[in-house]
Amino acid sequence: MSLFSSSSPAPAAGPASEVKEVTAATFMQEVIEASRDAAIVVDFWAPWCGPCKTLGPILEKTVAETKGAVRMVKINIDEPANQQLAAQLRIQSIPTVYAFLDGRPVDMFQGALPESQVKQWIKRIADAVGPTDASLVELLAEAKTALGGNDFETAASLYAAALQSDPTNVEALVGLGRCLLNVGDIEQARAVLAQIPADQAKTPDVVALKTALDLAEQTAGASGETAALQAKLAQNPNDHQARFDLAMALYGAGDKEGAINQLLDLFKRDRNWNDSAARKQLVQFFEALGFTDPLSVAGRKSLSTLMFS
Repeated sequence: MSLFSSSSPAPAAGPASEVKEVTAATFMQEVIEASRDAAIVVDFWAPWCGPCKTLGPILEKTVAETKGAVRMVKINIDEPANQQLAAQLRIQSIPTVYAFLDGRPVDMFQGALPESQVKQWIKRIADAVGPTDASLVELLAEAKTALGGNDFETAASLYAAALQSDPTNVEALVGLGRCLLNVGDIEQARAVLAQIPADQAKTPDVVALKTALDLAEQTAGASGETAALQAKLAQNPNDHQARFDLAMALYGAGDKEGAINQLLDLFKRDRNWNDSAARKQLVQFFEALGFTDPLSVAGRKSLSTLMFS
């Protein structure tokens, strides 16, 4: 099946994302990293704060009108885990609202401003981002949803359409590369990776795609060895090389969870085997999947538990 089938039209773009509740644990991903693609407005609030309840809906409405040029998240400073973050940003009263762009804070205000002033402030932030093609934002959002649902044909069509508007859009290039990788077209995925500007090569999503491609090439053809390796482990569960090879074979066969579990088992049995090969390979798996992928999150938690047990 071709990823770029022209027999059916691309689906209409979906609605804008809802405002997220962010914590100190997700601040780096949802604010610092995300602000490289759009301005991120952070509303620091608490459930008991009356002015916060007045300001919040005004902010949400005004941000939505930017069509993706500005996005909004909320952080509840009553949560103990968020209090240190609030202290680092020197928040002494709420509501306090920060705007982040390109990984750093660029503006802020305190108190419940009138709607007219909120609109002026958001407009100033949106103008700092520059002109945004609303249709491009919607295409990328819909493509991300399709990719997350493993609908690689639809996602690839949408990413390709986005690249017609912006040929150097890194999110679209990475997304298209992921689609090609998932259908086994490693050569084309490499070609797409090569189009990413050099100054973006170290960003997390680009590094993750490169690592995933490296692993796909490394494990190509290994899936046929799973039965033999499982038989070897049945005879000798402490055959560490067989367990490591089985993890790689499972990864190549698409069983990412099984591959992670085999390496966790190996690490538990002998964490120092072959110069900590199990831990190093796990880190590569997590990087390839993306550190926010549910399998990575669960795997990293299990590895951390084993390391400190």
